[in-house]
Amino acid sequence: MRPQKLDQVVGQVKAMPVLKKIVQHGEPVSLIFWGPPGTGKTTLARIIAREMEADFIELSAVTSGKKDIERIVEHARQNWNLGLKTILFVDEIHRFNKAQQDAFLPHVESGLITLIGATTENPSFEVITPLISRSRVVVLEQLTRPELVEIIKRVIKTEKIRKKIAPEVIDYLAEISAGDARVALGTLEVALGMGGQLTKKTIEQAAGKKLPGYDKKGDAHYDNISAFIKSMRAGDDAAALFYMARMVAAGEDPKFIARRMVIFASEDIGLAGNGALGLALNAFMAVERIGMPESGIILSHVAVALCRGKKSRESYDMWIESQKLAAGFPDSPVPIHVRNAPTKLMKDLGFGKGQKWEAGFKHQKPYLPEDVQKFLNK
Repeated sequence: MRPQKLDQVVGQVKAMPVLKKIVQHGEPVSLIFWGPPGTGKTTLARIIAREMEADFIELSAVTSGKKDIERIVEHARQNWNLGLKTILFVDEIHRFNKAQQDAFLPHVESGLITLIGATTENPSFEVITPLISRSRVVVLEQLTRPELVEIIKRVIKTEKIRKKIAPEVIDYLAEISAGDARVALGTLEVALGMGGQLTKKTIEQAAGKKLPGYDKKGDAHYDNISAFIKSMRAGDDAAALFYMARMVAAGEDPKFIARRMVIFASEDIGLAGNGALGLALNAFMAVERIGMPESGIILSHVAVALCRGKKSRESYDMWIESQKLAAGFPDSPVPIHVRNAPTKLMKDLGFGKGQKWEAGFKHQKPYLPEDVQKFLNK
């Protein structure tokens, strides 16, 4: 069912113009395909190799090691002598350590090998910088429901499936496949093998329990918590609860969500609602003591309250500026009139001079070091 040409690929509208130009140019370019599972990374690599008339070698970073790399390099040298191009496709390249990734560098640099890496993780963090600088990162997007429907229909037509499949069943299969063509086709294959008419129930049984596309150590973890925070910042409680519910359903630690709300209470609400910090902190302690699933009720309550609260970044912005100021003046002496004076000698030297133990007392002299005060007065 894999497309044989770029024109046959469904989806990836943004990436396709770039890939077509590379193929038209006729010279292979090292690429890093970054995208969710089932979006066509392996398929695109195979098509590029075929259209470039290059020798295509596949390698999985999960099961391969240094010896495999050395064997492939030797094979690429033989191809070079015969005037053949070698395209090496490394699936899950992020699983190779730094030393293993380093092994590719001289051969990519010399042009002996054209590397196409595939990863579901952010290459900025998982692929070494020298390799990224010698490659072009191509972002592949999750397939949309209409795109999955088109893929499923193509399969049904190509395989001449005689069973009548209602459009709503195809839509349902596309929906539960969560943008993953591999999942959609695998589920369809199992459903067809079960016999009988294909219905939503058949598809559901074939798919088993649908797990959220969420990895607590991957990009989805950071993307969802980022969307959760930004939704609260915008006061969009429906969006905030949606992302929170998705994290909870995926097994995210509820204390992690609660910690983020404690930070948000000071960072984004701050002086506009001093009670927000106490509310968020109480939520964190309640989550610790109660556990799931009831903690979801508490998280929801506080998330909505934070969404609807007035926002102020004043104290946060002041803290950031104060850190910069402290870094710029690390050795500025504390003014003598605000220093502690526990001994008679220190009092005689003017330590704490003019200070009064009164509520709201303000000294006539500045409280900041002299050079810092001059800098601020500019």
